Amino acid sequence: MSMKAQTLSDELKGGGAIQNVLQRYAQALFTQVSQSAACVSSHAVDKRLSRWLMMTHDRAPGDEFEMKHEFMAMMLGVTRSVVTRAAGRLQDEKMIRYTRGRVTILDRRRLEATACECYGVVKAEYDRSTA
Repeated sequence: MSMKAQTLSDELKGGGAIQNVLQRYAQALFTQVSQSAACVSSHAVDKRLSRWLMMTHDRAPGDEFEMKHEFMAMMLGVTRSVVTRAAGRLQDEKMIRYTRGRVTILDRRRLEATACECYGVVKAEYDRSTA
């Protein structure tokens, strides 16, 4: 979907539903960004990787989705080799299957239990913003 910038600007001046939705979205996004920044310095890579996989799974149409090492390394602030080891541990524990840039969630309950508490904070804010 798209709309002209002037149309959006006019709509936002009047308040209403679009302004409310955009403000809730902005709040949820701000929570995610700030929580992610705090997470990098506070939690182990395995927990942070589990959180990113859960967040992606929440938005994916199924249990399998594309996620390359380069992207995971960038999002977690680590090297590809660190991602390889962390994903390997999750795979050894049969929570995920990871092959050639494709992740399959095998045990969501255990993966969520492995994720740091940041996942719950961000998910709760997102759920609140879409309610």
